[in-house]
Amino acid sequence: QVQLVESGGGLVQAGGSLRLSCVASGSTFSINDFDWYRQAPGKQREWVAGISSGGRTNYADSVKGRFTISRDNAKNTAYLQMNSLKPEGTAVFYCKARNVLGSYWGQGTQVTVSS
Repeated sequence: QVQLVESGGGLVQAGGSLRLSCVASGSTFSINDFDWYRQAPGKQREWVAGISSGGRTNYADSVKGRFTISRDNAKNTAYLQMNSLKPEGTAVFYCKARNVLGSYWGQGTQVTVSS
């Protein structure tokens, strides 16, 4: 079993930046992939970005050029650097991790972007 704890959310003005962190603990099996998702009020959860164990990254078109996903394997931690945030970006951000035993979700961290 893997536990994920996200942090770094908060209130930011449009155009500002935030850095989210996701710390994985519990299982001795290494994390293969980390992904970030977000869920805006009244909308379905959507995928934002992902990073493989080898460091390959992918992004949703809506965040390309503004968000950067990274990871520190030694710390079992993933990060999401978010720049040029937009008011429509207000959402709860969730971290998802996958290893050979399964997929796991964190509890989410709220990001609110004011206009």
